[in-house]
Amino acid sequence: MMSALSGFTPIARGLIVAGALALVLTLAKAAAPVLVPLLLAVFIAVIATPALRWMRRRGVPKWGALALIIFVMLDIGSLLALVTTGALEGFRDSLPTYQERFMLLSDQLGGWLETAGVGGSREAIPDLLDPGKVAVGVRLILSNASGFFATGLLVVLAVVFILLEVSTLQAKLKAAFHLSEAGEARLLRMLVSIRRYMLIKTLTSLCVALCVWVWLWFLGIDFAALWVVLAFFLNFVPVVGNIVMMIPPVLLALVQTDLTTALLVAAGYLVINTVIGNVLEPRIMGKGLGISTLAVFVALLFWGWMFGTVGMFLAVPLTTALIIALDASPHTRPLAILLGPAIEGDGLPAAEGAEAGSSAGAPARQGGADAGPDV
Repeated sequence: MMSALSGFTPIARGLIVAGALALVLTLAKAAAPVLVPLLLAVFIAVIATPALRWMRRRGVPKWGALALIIFVMLDIGSLLALVTTGALEGFRDSLPTYQERFMLLSDQLGGWLETAGVGGSREAIPDLLDPGKVAVGVRLILSNASGFFATGLLVVLAVVFILLEVSTLQAKLKAAFHLSEAGEARLLRMLVSIRRYMLIKTLTSLCVALCVWVWLWFLGIDFAALWVVLAFFLNFVPVVGNIVMMIPPVLLALVQTDLTTALLVAAGYLVINTVIGNVLEPRIMGKGLGISTLAVFVALLFWGWMFGTVGMFLAVPLTTALIIALDASPHTRPLAILLGPAIEGDGLPAAEGAEAGSSAGAPARQGGADAGPDV
């Protein structure tokens, strides 16, 4: 592409590239209803491929391994759907019992704010914290449940077809894009990094969900199963997920019990997220995926704008794939460096500095552990 643009001035090249990028983003935004299920399917297939290969190496027929993976996926999806819809229906039916105390607390909070000098708070707080809006949101989710199930079935079918192509995908990619050894190694590094991140994040999210359930059960908070499911999925969302997951149960604890219990719920969430998210997870993941904190925040906003909730859920692995793709060309490598980790004293990104000393042995070790990319 750069050779085709060599006849233009730098300003003209920049405008052409910017226009092409804007066109691609516009088309991707318009195609989000199709791309979102496919992206979910790709990342689920990346996680499921090691299990498929493990069963194949032990003599399980391909159809049997695929059938087992599909059964597990459908079983987990059905369990989550039953637990979530049941809890949401119970929460919707119980909202009227909480509404009177919620309005009383809103009036008390507004009076306290007016005493502190914030005028008009007694009228504004009930409008901001309206239980009717919560009821409308819950009814909307339940009414769209069939759409969620249809999308889930589409994702499962896409995963099946991707897994069917895994054994031949490496040769197809090499022939289609004329991948060199460096290109194959880069693709393998991207897939291994994303798979490792998703596996570790899934395990830590399960730990967060289990700890949240135990704490809410101990404090006697209603609909703990709903908040557990919410905590599991929001733990995948960087930066804001750990904050958002605690807001509904804290508000419910305040309405259901008292201020002391609500503070205990908030303290429990803070301890769980601090220990697992800031201590346990970094030790397991090591240096992570080589993304700067600012890039994670910007990626959260960008992918959320592009693909909605699923984009926020997949913000980190999508940004990892983007960084590795940008690093493939010397023309886009500066962008990869800006999105990457901090620069050490030798002028190389921290992640690259660790790779430089073992560049000769790393591809061989990866290739021996897992022959070819996972998807």
